[in-house]
Amino acid sequence: MKLLSIIFMLTAVFISLAAAQTTISPTGEKIEGQIVCCADCWAEADRTKVEFGTAEDLLKAKSCVEGGDPTLIAVRTGNDFKLYQLEEGKFKLTEKNWLSYVGKTVAVTGSVKKRKKADVFVVDSLEVVRDSLAVREAKEAIGREETLRLKDLFGTDQSLNQYKGRIVVLNFWATFCDPCREEMPDLSEIQNEYAALGVQVIGASTDEVGDRAKILEFIKETRVNFPIWMGATAADMRRFGLGEALPGTVVIDKSGKIVKVISGIVNAAQLRKQLDSMLEIAEKSVEKVEPVVRKDAKPSKTEVSSVPS
Repeated sequence: MKLLSIIFMLTAVFISLAAAQTTISPTGEKIEGQIVCCADCWAEADRTKVEFGTAEDLLKAKSCVEGGDPTLIAVRTGNDFKLYQLEEGKFKLTEKNWLSYVGKTVAVTGSVKKRKKADVFVVDSLEVVRDSLAVREAKEAIGREETLRLKDLFGTDQSLNQYKGRIVVLNFWATFCDPCREEMPDLSEIQNEYAALGVQVIGASTDEVGDRAKILEFIKETRVNFPIWMGATAADMRRFGLGEALPGTVVIDKSGKIVKVISGIVNAAQLRKQLDSMLEIAEKSVEKVEPVVRKDAKPSKTEVSSVPS
């Protein structure tokens, strides 16, 4: 009997401890907030004044989420925010994590688990209410024509305007940027493949003009085969819808308008698909007018072919 009593007591203690660590609210709660990669990134600024979700935030989010940081939803409560860890309920992710939702504002329904160290929201349904700041800025840039004047490696002024009539792949990079180094071979291959078709890759370095020696060394090491301009700024990148995160690339059509904004390392396959589509559209838009010749018309002297004597 004493043994049974001890067992019952231990069981009761265990149940009470478990209840203290995790309590579940009734299902059907609905909250709206912004999905965040981790608490540290969220705490980098006053989020009542500085919106989370810039291009730089989203690039950092990849390492946070893939590094195992718990993904959160930040719900505004007056002048503050309440953070909940996200957990799948009836809603199932199509990917292995929440990365594709980071920065977006969502409305979710489900229930809250109160744990010792964190509150967890178990998601039964999810609806995206608003895109991230980075995506909104990129969309605003589409269809816009922006100017850019920088110096090339020889100190000569260069301008995007001189490339009208060609499709331009404008890549912002820097010598200190490891992801920039990683994507250079792909950009060089695209230059090789598409140059004869009217496509021009241009590298706009954010290094200072005085860092020319470092830029030249970078070019040699990565075997860059396209024009490099120097002295691009964060303000230049923002005008093109890229924020301040390196690397960043925009695709510009023949009329000088932005058609694609890519934050982070380019996906070579997707970039080729974009260029192929633009070239196909350009080809279809060219009017092929056949000359009309009257049957009874005699060719003029200037129209008659002749063999030089």
